[in-house]
Order: sequence, then structure tokens, then C-alpha cells
Amino acid sequence: MSAQPAAISDPESAPPPSLAESEAAALGDLAAVSLRSARVYSLLDSPIDSLRGIGPKVAEACEGLGLRTLGDLIEHVPHSYRDRADAVAISELKIGQEGTVLAEVRAARLRPTRRRGLTIVEATVADESGAIKAVWFNQAWLAERLRPGARLLLNGRLDRSGLRVENYEFLGGGAIDDQERPDPLRCDERIPSGIHTIGMVPVHPAGEGVRPQKLREWVWAALRYARHVDEPLPATLRVRRGLAGAADARLAAHFPANEGEVDAARHRLAYEELFLHQAALVSRRGERDAERPALPLEPPGELVGSWLGSLPFEPTAEQRLAFADVDADLAAGRPMQRLLMGEVGAGKTVVALYAMLRAVESGGQAALMAPTETLAAQHFATLERLLTGIPLPAALLTGSTPAAGRRRTLEVLATGELGLLVGTHALIEPRVGFARLAVVVVDEQHRFGVRQRRELDRKGPEGKAPHALHMTATPIPRTLSLTAYGDLDTTTLRELPAGRRPVKTWVVGEDRRSGAYRFIRERIAEGRQAFVVCPLVRESESLQAKAAVAEAERLAAGEFAEHRVAVLHGQMPSASKAEAMERFAAGELDVLVATSVIEVGIDVPNAAVMLIEDADRYGLSQLHQLRGRIGRGEHSSFCILFADAETERAAARLQAIAASADGFELAEIDLNLRGEGEVLGTRQSGLPRFRVASLPEDAPLLAQARADLIELLDLHGDLFSPALGPLMTVVRRRFGDERAEPIAA
Repeated sequence: MSAQPAAISDPESAPPPSLAESEAAALGDLAAVSLRSARVYSLLDSPIDSLRGIGPKVAEACEGLGLRTLGDLIEHVPHSYRDRADAVAISELKIGQEGTVLAEVRAARLRPTRRRGLTIVEATVADESGAIKAVWFNQAWLAERLRPGARLLLNGRLDRSGLRVENYEFLGGGAIDDQERPDPLRCDERIPSGIHTIGMVPVHPAGEGVRPQKLREWVWAALRYARHVDEPLPATLRVRRGLAGAADARLAAHFPANEGEVDAARHRLAYEELFLHQAALVSRRGERDAERPALPLEPPGELVGSWLGSLPFEPTAEQRLAFADVDADLAAGRPMQRLLMGEVGAGKTVVALYAMLRAVESGGQAALMAPTETLAAQHFATLERLLTGIPLPAALLTGSTPAAGRRRTLEVLATGELGLLVGTHALIEPRVGFARLAVVVVDEQHRFGVRQRRELDRKGPEGKAPHALHMTATPIPRTLSLTAYGDLDTTTLRELPAGRRPVKTWVVGEDRRSGAYRFIRERIAEGRQAFVVCPLVRESESLQAKAAVAEAERLAAGEFAEHRVAVLHGQMPSASKAEAMERFAAGELDVLVATSVIEVGIDVPNAAVMLIEDADRYGLSQLHQLRGRIGRGEHSSFCILFADAETERAAARLQAIAASADGFELAEIDLNLRGEGEVLGTRQSGLPRFRVASLPEDAPLLAQARADLIELLDLHGDLFSPALGPLMTVVRRRFGDERAEPIAA
């Protein structure tokens, strides 16, 4: 007994060659796709407490699951299913096996027990083949309902004491139909028999105060309105990909007849949300470009040429390709929106400075915004070094900049005398005004909110947006770049500059600790320096992990008593952090004990050893970033990972970091081990949390959805084209105004 929605197409059906070729064949279907009226869609917007049995208290509990309307219930798809066979005769039940029977109550009682808090209800139930004892635990109130003659569907597992009931349903006076479960589109709110105990039983995400059994019933009642769900996928696309309709897919997802329907429904719904998310990203980019055009810049000239000639190294082939990408973007009338990601040490800062100099050469200004003062200071020092011999005014602006220096910087910035400005969030303060901001570089852009990045965009000339280059030091798998940064063009740097030495990596246990310290002392004796990285700032009673402050004190009094030791962490005052880094960079310290604050932007070529405590607590990409702080000079470098991997996943991460120096390879491994939410941080990056789709498993489906969307855009010229039906109506309803917030499913 199972639901029979309209037939679901096989997702593997062979598609026509292209969307353009299939469009003519589907015009009849396409004409039927239209925007729902506000009156019709208001049925889906009806509050959840309009259903029988849901009062204010239950509605409040449902809201905690994001369930406020009937439409929310329809979209609340199951996370799993219990495949239960049809009812059998009592005589056919076997010890140890799960089964469902249709039986009548002969007698029932509440059996007393000696255990406090334990109640047992026993009932003798029977059918034509025989009788059996049914047992319920901690449901004392059932004894009142189990009256002789009551008829039930009972699902459970048989043991020698009887049938331990897991699910049950009271039935009315008539017999159960042998026909299939009725279609919810044609039913009222009455719940059909067998919905909890027979066939493919859905298990919906539940929570405190909301039981899966009740959710199942509410979803059934809400599904009679499923016909009013908008169809966001154009008919041409559904024909090409063999996808079910929106309503059919939702019916089959909630109450499938078999596993085949589950797979087909999930395929359609996963494709749909990936497609809609890509549409939201692409439309956001289009709106942003149309809202404020950019100032086209002239081709590279004398300033850029002389700077390139002054560099003490030859840019890599990939850096030159990145220069070309930047040139093409800057020549356009729409603002550059490019993500520059690359391997640790691949020279992203050189590309960033190239873009900034292009702005200055064209009579404009450029700004680089970093998330921390330490990183901003490091960038400023790097830019000064790369600009040696090039007379170009540049300044650093952070929260720690002295008042007098801040006033002077703001004055020359407003007049246009200052061409390059590096800073933190201080750059977006209202008092900071540019004369002609043409290019902005946002480093570690996922650590800034959408509003913060937009505030920097608004610093551009009146009515114009600056060109924006976003940088990240974390290699990102293509799957995640399409979801987290799908509205950006992408440039990747994998080629390391000449002279970068590979870092030898070891994973060791406590039995190697004394040897590790001896090894570091030997490298210090050779003139090298070392990092010791700890996961915490201070010791914690709740976390068993080394803390930087305590470890620095211990090492300074113990293993490195004859050496110069200092500590660096994010909670230190800015001046103290700057002093520690300056002393380490100048060679005045031998060992710097730090937290992951050194993960990006630290460049000390003489640092040749890194010891990481509790390395199993870090993600693969973070370990790779930390390791990237060494091996930046001419000396052999070594990374020692102390770890006690308690899980198979942690052990796999450590094995991978020891075996590979390829950040992009490690990023793919990290994605497969941890999933998309953990790798970038869902809240931090705007990474979507999908209801049905799962990455990286659905990476091929994501690529397909992206390609299909771009093809439709090329075909129709605009995602708001009437030929695409309610596509953007659904996108707006699901994602809202993405000009203000990150897009998250």
C-alpha cells in the first residue's frame, strides 16, 4: 500500500542533443507553464496551524524546524525511508524479524514493573491465523485505547516475549482496502491506513516537540496542495534531462511506491535546487553589473612595464595568464568580479599588485582589504618590497593607526595624492573617502560579509563600481567554487615560483617528542628558526589540547631554555602582535609559539621548521596553509605533526598531508572527508546548505545544472525571459534579495 503519484521519469533517460533543439518540441508544454496567481499561491502560504491537530505550542516547535507554512511542509523532504513489507498473517511472523500485521485486540493491561520510570502495556491481539502478545514500553496511556475489538496495524520485531511494537495505527470499522494508497492530491486531511506501517515509510527530519509520525501525517495533509507548487524548470530542460514535474517529484519524495521512485524524485529535487542556486548567483552578478557599471581602464603602460622589469624574479606562466585575465576584465565596462585562488606561495600578491598598479596608471586609486591587522601589515610590507625602486605613495590604515597618521592618510586619499591603500575593515568606515577608487582587492574574502564587501564597492566614483579582485589562500575544489563563488570568474595559480623548496612532513606520536625538540635545536644551531603551533590560546578545562601561552612559557623554561622564545596569538594587542612578528622576521627570535593566526600572510624565509600540536584537530586545508609558512627560503624545511588520531577520518587527513604537497589535491580529499559545510564554513562563506543535494557526491549534477543554466541564458539572453516561466519568481521566493545577504539554500 503506497502512494501512486504521476509516473516519475528515469533520470538516466537519454536527452535530446541540446536545449535549443528540444525547444520547438516542447513549446506546447512550455505554454502551460505560467506564474501562479497570488491567490493560488497563498494556499501554500497558509500557516501550518491551519492543519487539524496543530495548535500554537506545536506550531512554535515546528518553526524551530523552519516549518511555518503548508508550502514548507511540502518542501520538508524525508532524510530516509523504512521499507516495510505489506501486512502478513500473525502465523507468518518469525523470531528476530520485523513484520507488520493487521489484528484485533482481545484483551489489554498495564503490567506493573519494579523499575522506576518503566511502564509496560501488553495486549493479546489476533487475526484469522492465530493470536500473539503485543508489547509497548513507556506508553501507559495506550492501555485505555486498547479495548477489545479495536483493530490495529502493528509493526515491530518478534522475540520470545511477543511482538515488540515500534509503530502502530488504529483503524476504523471497515477492512483495509487491497487497493493502493489513495493519491493525496485527491484526498482531504484524513490520514489513510498504513501510512506509518506498510510500504516505503518516509522519515522526515524532526525535532523537540515534533515527532516523525506526526510530521508524516501533516505532510500527507499538506500534499493535497502540491499541485500549486510552481514549476521553475523550463519544459525544454525537463524534456532534455528526463526530469519529473515539480508536484510529481514532491509526492514521490514523500510517499514513494518503491526505491526507484525515491531515486528519481531525489534526482529531480537535487537538480532543481542546484539549478536554482546557480540561477540566483548568476542573476545576482547580472543585477550588480547593471546597477553600477565600472570605469574601463586603458591597456598596461609605462608604470606597469617598469614595475615588471624591476621585479627580482620572472613571473610564472600562470601569473602572466592571470595578468591577461585582469587586463580583459579591466577593459570592460562592467566591474571585474574575479576570484584569484592559488597554491601556497604561488604568487597571488604579485597578481593583486599588478591589478592595483593598473588602476594607478589610469589615474585611479586601488585598495587592498585584509581581515586582520597582522595580515594587512604583512601585505603592506610585501607591497613595499615589490615596489622597491618604483616611486609610488602607499599607506597602511588599520584600527591601530595613530590619529595623526590617520588624518594625514585620509587627507591625501581624498585628494587623490595617495594611490595605494592597504588596510582592514577600517577601509569601509564612513570617513574614508577615495578620490577615484578604480580597483579593490579583498583578501580572504570569505572572512568578510556581503555587506562589508559592498561598503567597499560603494567607495567607487559617483555612479560607478570599482573593479574587484577577490583572493583566497585556500585552494578550493571546483565543486565548492561553483556554490560558494559561482557569481565570480575564477583564476587559479598552481605553479610555484622557482626556488620554492618542498617541505618534508612527518606525523609522529608522543614517543618522538624529545627527538623532535632535539631536531629543532639542531636546525636553530644552523641559523634557522621554528614555529610551534598550538590550537588554543590558553589552557581549557573542557578541551585537552596544548595552549600557546602556557606552551611558550614551558618551552622557554625547558627544551628551548637556551634560545629566544616568544608567543603570538589573535587576542594580543595589535602592537604586541606586530612586535612579535617583526622580531621573528628580523631573526631576533628563534622559536615563535603561535595559534593559527599565522595561517596566512606570514613570510619569513629563514623559518625552516614547524611543529604543530594536536594536528588531528585541524582540517586538511588549514594544515596545508600552516605548513606553507615554511619552505619559503633556500633552506630545507620540515613540518612535524604531533597527533593522536582517534577517528578514521582524522587518520586519513594526516596521511594525506604527509603524502601530498598539492593544495588542490588536498582540498579535494578534504571535501570528500568532511563535506562542503566544514571545509569553508557554511555561515562564514555563504556556502549553501542544501535540502536534498549533497556535495561532493552531487558534483556531476552541479556541473550539469551550471552548464544548462548558462546555455539557457545564452539562448534567451535573460533569466527573466517569459520563455523561462516562473524560474526567477521561484529563485526570488527561495533566496530573497541577495544584494544584502549571502546566498544560502
